[in-house]
Amino acid sequence: MAADKKPAAAPAKKKAAASGRFQLYEKSGNGVKAKNRVCPKCGPGFFMGAHKNRIVCGKCGYTEILTAPAK
Repeated sequence: MAADKKPAAAPAKKKAAASGRFQLYEKSGNGVKAKNRVCPKCGPGFFMGAHKNRIVCGKCGYTEILTAPAK
């Protein structure tokens, strides 16, 4: 009876998730330009996240509130 059983199939390997760092840049001509703003406190290399009504640095918490246009 032991000869009738098949070995268990190996679980499928998951693909590694694509890195999100390439979403922060856009290619223009011969150079590369950052899409998001750089934090004025932390300096280059630290981008600020854009939200609905504000821009926030994820490292230091620096926040800029975006004002709505006057009607």
